Amino acid sequence: MPVLNGGRAPLRVLVADDSAMIRAALGAMLGNEQEVSLAGVCADGNELRREIDREPPDVAVVDIRMPPSLQDEGIRLARELRSSHPRIGVVVLSQHVDPAYALDLMSEGTAGRGYLLKERVRDRSELVAAIAAVAGGGSVLDPLVVDALIAGRAREHSSPLDRLTPREREVLAGIAEGASNAAIADSLVLSKRAVEKHVNAVFAKLGLAEQDAGEISRRVTAALAFLDADGRLDRNPRPAG
Repeated sequence: MPVLNGGRAPLRVLVADDSAMIRAALGAMLGNEQEVSLAGVCADGNELRREIDREPPDVAVVDIRMPPSLQDEGIRLARELRSSHPRIGVVVLSQHVDPAYALDLMSEGTAGRGYLLKERVRDRSELVAAIAAVAGGGSVLDPLVVDALIAGRAREHSSPLDRLTPREREVLAGIAEGASNAAIADSLVLSKRAVEKHVNAVFAKLGLAEQDAGEISRRVTAALAFLDADGRLDRNPRPAG
């Protein structure tokens, strides 16, 4: 495997994209780099496959959507090469921040795989760095895709309690302690009417509609939700005795 700045031959790179403009831009960009050698430019996945069979490159830089499938051809190629040519690194280029594609690309392992947004490759140094990384068995994931993955994970773990205001959480804490509206009003120095409004807001945000259950049932359900989120609900109680 060629090593950058190690006195060996530059990394051989094949480019595949169905856009003539993108092919020209990538070709011009990589054609002027000393660290890489542009081995060829292809218009679709099948042409890239033929070029790889003829003379395997060190890295393939591929569009995520191109013929023949016009769907996730770049991802499919990366999966194929994992088996047929495991030494070839692959950098997939995409126009959109789509975490699902990135996860699909990395599903069989991250080694030698990169996922970059096309806007990122305007910076020649970033593209060359990604090529070098995957050629050496590393991986590259666009920062915007990482942000989207983190945001998605946060949404998965969000709680209805997150929608409550600080005052509504205080009222809910009182409900969880079994306090009446009057007792909550006294402890928070609020009017009973104000507490009733906060209680109704809590029930609404927790999806406890008035017609679905009685007042006592709604207070119990709200209390359980609070205790569960607060870590005070024992899901595996030990038997007494």
